[in-house]
Amino acid sequence: MSSPGFRLADTTSPRIMVVDGSKVVRKMIEGVLRQQLPDMEFVGCETGGEAKAALQTGSISLVTTALRLSDIDGLELAKHIRDHTPQAYIPIIVVSGDVQERLETRSISDDVTDYFDKSLGFNALAAFIKGYVAPESEKGGEVLYVEDSRVVAVATRRMLEKHGLTVIHSTGVEDAIAHLETMKAQGKIPGPDVVLTDVYLKGELTGKDLVHSIRRDFGYPKGLLPVLVMTGDANPANQTDLLRAGANDLVQKPIEERLLVTKLLFQLRVGRLLRQKLAKQDAAQ
Repeated sequence: MSSPGFRLADTTSPRIMVVDGSKVVRKMIEGVLRQQLPDMEFVGCETGGEAKAALQTGSISLVTTALRLSDIDGLELAKHIRDHTPQAYIPIIVVSGDVQERLETRSISDDVTDYFDKSLGFNALAAFIKGYVAPESEKGGEVLYVEDSRVVAVATRRMLEKHGLTVIHSTGVEDAIAHLETMKAQGKIPGPDVVLTDVYLKGELTGKDLVHSIRRDFGYPKGLLPVLVMTGDANPANQTDLLRAGANDLVQKPIEERLLVTKLLFQLRVGRLLRQKLAKQDAAQ
């Protein structure tokens, strides 16, 4: 899905709005957010109506909303925010348990900046939100980056290294697969923390073929090795195919740096958390 570029409100104390019909859920989100962002101002709303009123009380740094609210749909709220809030573009995050289904059916509108699968838990959500309002570098994170344009690759590599990431650059899918095979042979599974690939590349194989290989041939699930795909193809059917093939997320071209880095760091962190969890489970057995 495409997303406009955005600017956050200039503030050292982010004002974060959470719209959810459950008071318990709002309290739990507030609790984990305060651990990540102790200086934030929390604005909790039960309904879309409350959220609309709260938007008039001052600038908001970020909004999260459930899809199902008692008065309106979360997507309706997102559209209202876009149409009626005269401040810099506000990141709007949909938090839902059926994100994957909605992504595949392309039923999340362009009014939404991003989406979060609530099954990942509140701590992951807090880290995700922090990535938008107060992003940090991820030291030691390794990205397998697949791009055949030298000019684009140099610019993107510098962008990622600026955020503390180590970049392993491959010019084609064949080279990327060879790197993953080498890592596997050395017992380094999966090797990189995350894969970032373009869709259309020189050579016989595409980014979609790479996703298929990672999921089918290597047998790496989304949690073990996240894959973020960059695409300039706005065709919803083609975007759905990429997600169904096993891509964790898509970034629409032209690339907006903050959005790319936020998504990449989030996938990297969640992948690390899940690998650590699996390692503890294996050690306990």
